Amino acid sequence: MAIQNIVMPQLGESVTEGTIERWLVKPGDKVNKYDPLAEVNTDKVNAEIPSSFEGIVGELIASEGETLPVGAIVCTIEVEGAVGEPPAEKKSNVSAAILNAGVQHKEEPQAQPATQQVAAKAPRDKARYSPAVLTLAAEHNIDLTLVEGSGVGGRITRKDIQAIIASGQIPTAPAQSVEVPVVEQASAPQAVQQPVQAPSAPAVPTAAGDVEIPVTAVRRAIANNMLRSKHEVPHAWMMMEVDVTNLVAYRDSLKNEFKRNEGFNLTYFAFFMKAISQALKEFPMMNSMWAGDKIIQKKDINLSIAVATEDALFVPVIKNVDEKSVKGIAREIHELSQLVRTGKLRSEHMQGGTFTVNNTGSFGSVQSMGIINYPQAAILQVEAIVKRPVIMEGNMFAARDMVNLCLSLDHRVLDGLVCGKFLNRVKEILENVNKETMSVY
Repeated sequence: MAIQNIVMPQLGESVTEGTIERWLVKPGDKVNKYDPLAEVNTDKVNAEIPSSFEGIVGELIASEGETLPVGAIVCTIEVEGAVGEPPAEKKSNVSAAILNAGVQHKEEPQAQPATQQVAAKAPRDKARYSPAVLTLAAEHNIDLTLVEGSGVGGRITRKDIQAIIASGQIPTAPAQSVEVPVVEQASAPQAVQQPVQAPSAPAVPTAAGDVEIPVTAVRRAIANNMLRSKHEVPHAWMMMEVDVTNLVAYRDSLKNEFKRNEGFNLTYFAFFMKAISQALKEFPMMNSMWAGDKIIQKKDINLSIAVATEDALFVPVIKNVDEKSVKGIAREIHELSQLVRTGKLRSEHMQGGTFTVNNTGSFGSVQSMGIINYPQAAILQVEAIVKRPVIMEGNMFAARDMVNLCLSLDHRVLDGLVCGKFLNRVKEILENVNKETMSVY
């Protein structure tokens, strides 16, 4: 039989790695083409790695809980009568060279000093770094030759680097070095002779009755995304108060009949989504993303919505919201929420978002500052609608339905002027909602 390699697939746009959540097979199992081999977690959703061949499962190279870059080998399949691929170790060297964005492994000279010979004896896998590892190491000036990896063959994983960053004990590169080395260098013989173990998370004292809750892959993905957003994005905030008395009256006059006819609720959130999409169309800069040397202004208005479960937060996307009616938006909110709560949300449901709207008012919040959904440029928190006394014309007081809209913005992309105009436009639309200005159907 010939050996075929199964690699970590590209499970979505901009996805560079995945975590093996659970193996569904074991060595010696017979599998057919397209049979699921493992559950993989990426971007807070679960997917499956299918078999590309019919044959017998060989070695499970990746372990459960391990994070691997796209293209890395996860297991082998013994296929009868097929032309075999290179052994897993050789294939992974090729994959790593591609993933390291053109950084080449240079051959050592024939005559080596003793210190170089010691470095050459280090595990080969330790000299292969994924793009995520290289990026994090460069950002925090971490000398990778001073890090002991926890991956297969001593390979340094993103989790190792994140643990170091969280601990605050960062092994920095020598003063004369300005680049993160890809292979162990002779200039750092001490690092080879006395490897430094990657420190674990800070120790937290526990007492009787304390409960330790393991960090799931979903919770870790949320933590990583939030940390990246706060680390890279200069957040600024803005809030605006909106009188939605007319909107409340309009929606309340329709909700019972709508529920009988359509089978799902006509929520306030659908009206807010419609108003926000209209304002985004008029202020397209709000629908932008930072891309290093340029800003990408997105044509489509695809709104991400935050949907929470008991232990996780998911951000599915409603596409082309500006082209949908309030009814259509309400239907998609209902359907996506059901997919989240029944565990059926897929990767494609979370792709392509350009702006995030969070319904924090659903659990009574009246003011909050959201963390931007990277790489988008803003997130808008829709707070709870509450009755407040408001001074009307003629200095008369009246009880009005009021709501706060809280905007978090990426100050690299957006400034107060455009954000203020955008929020004022959302306010204007919402304060004038009726059957003529915003038809449900």
